[in-house]
Amino acid sequence: MFKKLAILAVATFWLVGIDLHPDTAPPRPQRPRAAKTSARAPSKRAARVSGSSAQRARSRRRARRRRYNPWRLSSFGEPASDDNPAGEDAAIRQAALDALGNWNGSIVVVDPNSGRVLSIVNQRLALSSGFTPCSTFKPVVALGALKEGIITPKTRIVGDGGRRVNVTDALAKSNNRFFSKLGEMLGFTRLTRYAHEFGLGEPASRSIPGESPGRFPSAPPKQGGVGYLAYYGQDMEVTPLQMAALISAIANGGTLYELQYPRVPEEQANFRPIVRRRLDDLAAYIPQVREGLAAAVLYGTGRSAYDPDLSIYGKTGTCSEDGARLGWFVSYADDLQAKYVVVVLLRGGRMMFGPHAAEIAGRLYRELRDHGHNATQANRLGAFANPAQR
Repeated sequence: MFKKLAILAVATFWLVGIDLHPDTAPPRPQRPRAAKTSARAPSKRAARVSGSSAQRARSRRRARRRRYNPWRLSSFGEPASDDNPAGEDAAIRQAALDALGNWNGSIVVVDPNSGRVLSIVNQRLALSSGFTPCSTFKPVVALGALKEGIITPKTRIVGDGGRRVNVTDALAKSNNRFFSKLGEMLGFTRLTRYAHEFGLGEPASRSIPGESPGRFPSAPPKQGGVGYLAYYGQDMEVTPLQMAALISAIANGGTLYELQYPRVPEEQANFRPIVRRRLDDLAAYIPQVREGLAAAVLYGTGRSAYDPDLSIYGKTGTCSEDGARLGWFVSYADDLQAKYVVVVLLRGGRMMFGPHAAEIAGRLYRELRDHGHNATQANRLGAFANPAQR
């Protein structure tokens, strides 16, 4: 009897569609399928037309990008066209001309042990106005922070990219965040004092006609504050001559010379170095900054100046102002018998940046090394080494 009732119940459930397994999800309703179309693949001609249209659109976009140029100054020109080379060392000037070529810029070559200007290519640019120093102000910031005990050579501070670096690596890679923090820790008053110690804000010479005094601000920049001043040189104006005097003081161990540019035989015969000031309180910290300048050329932003046969120390700078891009390299080489300071400033478009200026300076140093034995006036002045004496 019970067997017959069970069979009857199963049959009833089957007929009315009751699910005997409630843990099993019911099937999802099926969406109606779209009706098939009889469209055929595009013809080869249509594909070619479509491809040509896309290519034309890409070409128009590239053309618009090429037409938009934020730089209002050409990177090329005749930099020496208005120069008066009287009194300059002819061999050094020719080497500088060859290194700069037709790039729009200026080169200043100075003897760091006397302050004597040996050559200026593009004298109007080097003398007539000041420019933002970009990152070339960072060695002064580093010296001030070392002197004040804010850092030691081993101190590591979080810099660009969140990586902790010391002052050598920060100079080598031109670490903006690192130097912004140093500037904030130094403060505007102390930073101003060290800038003036190196002659910024005043002419590098009292005897060179037409030289601009540059400018150092009387207050921190409104945007970015003292940190922006420290890593970028915001609101500052410097000339290539001022930067040559500054890097000369680092090259010679702490003596700031007044730059002199003897142009006539009488001035050359009566030339005597003039010491503006001795930076005795900074002398002990200069070797620590030199390590950063050497590292910049070995593996940092100035490595395009590197030469395995020369010891070159330098600092690059790249920034923009007045519709032009600036590329700086302030440097010296101390393994030739004569010590040279070379400052390169480039102005123009996209190609003008610090590493490019370093490349030009490296070319000039190699020219001075390779052809020094051909210089007559330079040998008389002691500006070149005799190859047999190296």
